[in-house]
Amino acid sequence: MKINKLILLMAWALLLQGCVLTKVVTVPMRLGGAVISIIPVVGNTIDDSIDTAADVVDEVPI
Repeated sequence: MKINKLILLMAWALLLQGCVLTKVVTVPMRLGGAVISIIPVVGNTIDDSIDTAADVVDEVPI
């Protein structure tokens, strides 16, 4: 039973490193920006700001 838990823990550590971890954060940001972009006049400006912030999070060296 301990070996199964260790394997599961190692798999989670492998999945949550680097790119996958930042995608977990940035995908909801980008989806929120896409929904906000529907708002006339200011929607696209807000979407661009959120997209810029998501790009910065993607470049974080983890």
